[in-house]
Order: sequence, then structure tokens, then C-alpha cells
Amino acid sequence: MSISITNLTKTYGTQKAVNNISFNVNRGEIVGFLGPNGAGKSTTMKMITGYLNADAGSITVSGLQVSKYNRDSKKKIGYLPESNPLYADMYVREYLHFIASIHQLKNASEKVEAIIKTVGLSLEAHKKTGQLSKGYKQRVGLAAALIHEPEVLILDEPTSGLDPNQIIEIRNVIKALAVNKTVLFSSHILQEVEAICDRIIIINKGNIVADDSLVNLQKIKSDTNIVAVSFKEKIEINILQQLKNVDTVQQLFADHFQLTTAQPDAVRKQLLQLSIDKNLNIVSLQTQNNSLEEVFRSLTN
Repeated sequence: MSISITNLTKTYGTQKAVNNISFNVNRGEIVGFLGPNGAGKSTTMKMITGYLNADAGSITVSGLQVSKYNRDSKKKIGYLPESNPLYADMYVREYLHFIASIHQLKNASEKVEAIIKTVGLSLEAHKKTGQLSKGYKQRVGLAAALIHEPEVLILDEPTSGLDPNQIIEIRNVIKALAVNKTVLFSSHILQEVEAICDRIIIINKGNIVADDSLVNLQKIKSDTNIVAVSFKEKIEINILQQLKNVDTVQQLFADHFQLTTAQPDAVRKQLLQLSIDKNLNIVSLQTQNNSLEEVFRSLTN
């Protein structure tokens, strides 16, 4: 296991920011680490990277216990913090050469040019980091985290400030890297987590409230479900609104509707009976899985 956390605890005054949590992340995994503001995400990430000391518990990174081998474990980690501190007066190439020198990398110039290309900084590399947009600053931070080819990546809000095209580009970079690395990935953009992560850990008030695959989490029952139905023929929305156990009906297109209900099976049966009674052809009928947003709200409210 590349990251192993056992009974990890961190307290600030009387508040337990992280409360006796345990989880493992294996090589080749991209794990989404989610939680509301103040839940303990960034604190946990800082303890994994060795920038904060834990009050109790143990953290192992690539076989090294962080509390005992702090410096050596840091060499195994690439870390992009949420704040992404950069030297504003340094040029992009200059800054990355500086980071390469800290890691004492051989063939530093080659590695700098390679990582600039990997994260899409070629057109901005001649600028000072302070002149870059927030999106390109994030790319510089990601380049700095990757340049020493770490085994473990800790990414705290890596797509913050990026436009949709940049998000897709960085997503593809992370996916490509995850083949032989361990990635712990935090984001408030839940659609991005759905697109990039197969496994999700959710922390709330310092406690782990979920640790499972995205598919299994989406099976968690909620009070509201969505039944999506499409008809070949035209149908008035008020007919669907009159069905029992239907809370709301939304018409997305002329023939496509979404019905919210606490009893999806009963509503599906009514729709099938409706199609028989009114001689309608149903093109599609399905109960949609909960979105990650719905699961997140259910577990953290």
C-alpha cells in the first residue's frame, strides 16, 4: 500500500479536526477525498505529507513511517496544496529549475522541459509566475509536484480556477499518471470527482463517513429518486403530475420527462400501465442513480 493511515488524530484546542480515522490507498488508485469546509481534508493531507505532526495514530507512505522518516517520505510525495504558494517574481522555467535543484535532480533541464510539456505550460513558460492566470498558476504548482517523479500524489483542489477545457486537460494528465502512482485527490467540484475517481472517501467533522467505490455510493438510498421516461408520442405534463407518489415532474424535451418520487418502483409500474391505457410507446424508462452531490449532501448534512 502506498498510503496507510491508522487511527489518525489531530486536535486544535478543544476541537478534533481529525478524529481517529483509518484508510489505505493503493498504487494505481485515484481516490477522491471529499468533505465540507472544515471537515479535516486539508489537515489530513498536510499530516500525510509531513507538514503537520499528528497527535496520535500512524501514517505510512511507500513503506516509510512519516513520523520517523519525515524527510525520506517527503521525497516520495508530490504535493499540490490548496494555497499553491509560488514565487511571483520567478519565471516559470526558473521556478521549476529551482524546484528541481531542491530535489537534486540529474538532467534537470530535460525534466523541466518534459514537465512543462506534460502540464501544458509551453506557451507560458517565458512569463513570471505572478503574470499567469489562476489556471496556469495551478499548472505550475502541478508541474512542481510532479517534476521529481514521486510515487504518491497529494492534490488539494488541483483544478481550482481552471476553465472547462483546462480541467479536462489536467484530468487527462492525472489519469495518465495514476497508472503507476497513488493519487489522493480533493475537490469541491463533485462532477470532476465523478469523472476521475473510482473510489471516494468522505470526511465530515473529522470522521470518515464513507469509503467505497463511486458505484456503491450511488446506490445509497435517499428520500428522493428520479424516474426518467421518454415517450414516442406527445403527452401532456399534467397527466404525469396526477400519478400517485410523484412529487414533481420536469419536462426536459418534448417527449422526455424526469419524475421525482420516494417510491420509484411504484411510479414505474404506473407509467407502464399508463402506456397501455393510452396506447403510448415508451422509448426509455429508468431509475437514475443518485448523483455524487446527492450522496455527499445525504452523508454530510
